[in-house]
Order: sequence, then C-alpha cells, then structure tokens
Amino acid sequence: MSKVCSICGKGQMSGNKVSHSNIKTRRSWGANVHKADVEINGKVQNVYVCTRCLRTMKKVND
Repeated sequence: MSKVCSICGKGQMSGNKVSHSNIKTRRSWGANVHKADVEINGKVQNVYVCTRCLRTMKKVND
C-alpha cells in the first residue's frame, strides 16, 4: 500500500537532487503520514493520515 493520506490525498512528490557540482538527479519525497484511528461514516478505522490533517483534527475536536 502506498503512503497516501486518506483524508486530503497528499502523497509522494518528486523533484531534483542537486549536487555541489550542480548535477541534477531525480529523487522523491514521501508524505509525512502516520497510522491513526479516524472515525469515518460512524465507524473507527485505522488509516494513514498526514500530520497536517492530524493537527487539524486535533484542533477541531478540542
């Protein structure tokens, strides 16, 4: 399973790694996702959620 946020859809990004000699090489960054218990349609599910969504959920639930 790919590490994609189940709430906002944030996933892997790609770009260039640039060396000291300015050589460009393709690389990728993974999203900062963690497993969390989230209530979806009245049921609690254990899904991958990005840290930004976790912070927003914490703010809304307080």
